[in-house]
Amino acid sequence: MGKYVFGVDLGGTTVKLGLFETEGKLLEKWEIPTRKEDNGSRILPDIAASIKKKMSDKALDKNDIAGVGIGVPGPVDGNGVIYKAANLGWGKFSVKEELAVLLGGIPVEAGNDANVAALGEMWKGGGEGYTNLVAVTLGTGVGGGIIVNGRILTGATGAGGEIGHIHLEDNETDSCGCGNCGCLEQYASATGIARLARKKLAATDAPSSMRSHKDISAKTVWDAVKNGDALATEVAKEFGEYLGKGLAAIACVVNPEIFVIGGGVSKAGEILLDYIREPYKKYVFHASRDTEFALAALGNDAGIYGSARLVLG
Repeated sequence: MGKYVFGVDLGGTTVKLGLFETEGKLLEKWEIPTRKEDNGSRILPDIAASIKKKMSDKALDKNDIAGVGIGVPGPVDGNGVIYKAANLGWGKFSVKEELAVLLGGIPVEAGNDANVAALGEMWKGGGEGYTNLVAVTLGTGVGGGIIVNGRILTGATGAGGEIGHIHLEDNETDSCGCGNCGCLEQYASATGIARLARKKLAATDAPSSMRSHKDISAKTVWDAVKNGDALATEVAKEFGEYLGKGLAAIACVVNPEIFVIGGGVSKAGEILLDYIREPYKKYVFHASRDTEFALAALGNDAGIYGSARLVLG
């Protein structure tokens, strides 16, 4: 096996790439634009060209490279086949095989971006030292990645880990982005937290520092919580109730050692975990009650770390 591995995190705007030693040391990282013209037909050739250039710059040949891992924004099965990535213009095809051909036969492994980010956090991040974990990404939506015995749980069509679409609220009338109503991400995402806050403010005349903000964000809410704002604290409790209940349901299926919480909302810090733990313990099956919680540690680099780890098995 070669001494080096490349990790690729394919996003809708940019592609992040990293060159690693196989033990996990990041040697260099860089970005290229994601060119989505012509139904995304230029994306993989651009990635291959960038990797080949880096190999040339570093005087590396194919024998030096253990492989290339890539995380993509869509369901990917265990054979590296993506089923659809609408924001890239992609339909169903084998990312693994096509990129390997473009790289002249260098081994390639492909996975869903949220799943490989979870793998990265297990390898060198907030979940280091654990082999059974669930990574939760609280951003515009709620993403997830499930690792069982050190391996990604992909499911039959690569949709394993879509935890943001666990149904939690029967009385919800607004639609989630997926088309259903009452999904976890409608309450626990950054946009969901802001939505809870706006509803709370509209339902009462109680004073709150949040009222001074024209555009309420999740950060607005958590900053107010830290300052002792009573109404913001109610929002945080409601958020924690939904997320704690959702994670309790997940724990009953996969029994993780640890939940690793990342994404933009996690920048609130440890206080975020305080609002999740209690409702989680209230709802979870007793055998999973002592599951640990930690904040993600790799930030935007989780994807390249996880993609690199994907190659190493």
